[in-house]
Amino acid sequence: MGAVLAVVLGASLTGCSSTGGKRAEERAAAAAEGRAAVNTPRWTFAMVTHSGDGDTFWDIVQKGAEQAALKDNINFLYSHNDEANQQAQLVQTAIDKKVDGLIVSLAKPDAMKAVVAKAVKAGIPVVTVNSGSAESKEFGALTHIGQDESIAGEAVGDELNSRDRKKALCVLHEQGNVGHEQRCAGAKKTFDGTMQNLYVDGTNMPDVTSSIEAKLQSDKSIDAVVTLGAPFADAAVQAKQTAGSKAEIDTFDLNAKVATGLKSDKLGFAVDQQPYLQGYQAVDLLWLYRYNRNVLGGGLPVLTGPQVITKDDADALADFTKRGTR
Repeated sequence: MGAVLAVVLGASLTGCSSTGGKRAEERAAAAAEGRAAVNTPRWTFAMVTHSGDGDTFWDIVQKGAEQAALKDNINFLYSHNDEANQQAQLVQTAIDKKVDGLIVSLAKPDAMKAVVAKAVKAGIPVVTVNSGSAESKEFGALTHIGQDESIAGEAVGDELNSRDRKKALCVLHEQGNVGHEQRCAGAKKTFDGTMQNLYVDGTNMPDVTSSIEAKLQSDKSIDAVVTLGAPFADAAVQAKQTAGSKAEIDTFDLNAKVATGLKSDKLGFAVDQQPYLQGYQAVDLLWLYRYNRNVLGGGLPVLTGPQVITKDDADALADFTKRGTR
C-alpha cells in the first residue's frame, strides 16, 4: 500500500504528461535496484521510538522507514529506548546533529513534550508515529501517522461481541503507555460483557505467561484474552494451554507467528495497524514537506488502522509477514 501511494504521489509531482508514466516506472526501477528514485538533496531524517530491544513490531516500522528513505535519497538514522527519559535524550542527540526531519513516537508524552518543542523551535519538521495522536498537534508536529488507539479498542469490543464473548482480560505489557490504556478503555467501552485489565512486565516473557496463566486458573469464566502486541499473543496461548482454559486468544498487531496462529485457530483475530506503513509514510511525508511543503491530514491524524484480521485473511498476508513487512 505504501509503495502504491508513493508511486501515485510521485506521478502527481511530475504531472499527467506523456512522460509521467515513464518517470514513475524509472523511479520504481531505481528503488528496486537499491538506488534513490529522486535527485533531491540528501537530507538526514532521524526516527526515535520507544521500542525495546527485539520488538518485532518496531522492526517492521523501521523496515518501512528504511525503504522509503532509500527511495527518497534520505540518510536515515534510527534509535530507540523504552525508557522515556532515555528516548528524550536520543531526540536531543538528533537535534544536536541538526537533522533535517524528525520522526518520534509519544508513548509517554509528558516526558517528550519539552524536547519535541526544542526540535520545532530549531526549525526541524516533526512527524509523530504510532502513539500520541492526541498530543501530536499540541506539541507542534506536522501530522501524526498511526491508528487512533481508542477507535482500535472499540473495534476489539465490537469483534468480541460478534463472537459472543462475555468476560475478557486485557493484558497491558507496558505500564504508563497511554496508547495501551486507550486500547483497553476503548474495548471496554463497546464490549457488552465485562473486561478486566491485567498489568504484566513486558520485558520478562516468563512473567507475562505465568501472570496470564494464574488469572485463567483462578477465573474459569474468562472466555477471551486480548494482548496488546504480537509477541505476547504466543505467551497467552501457552498460558491458556497450561491453565486448561477455553478462552479465545486475540491480539493487537500482526507478524508471521500471529498469521500462523490465526490459520491454526490458536488465535481468534488480530488488529493490524500496519506498522510498515507508519514508517514508510513518515519518511515519505517528511520528504514531501522538505521538497514541496506538503502536509497530509489537515490537522487530523493519518490513520493506518485498525484492520481486524481473521483466519480468512491469514493466507493472503502470510507471505508479507514472512518477509517482515506485515
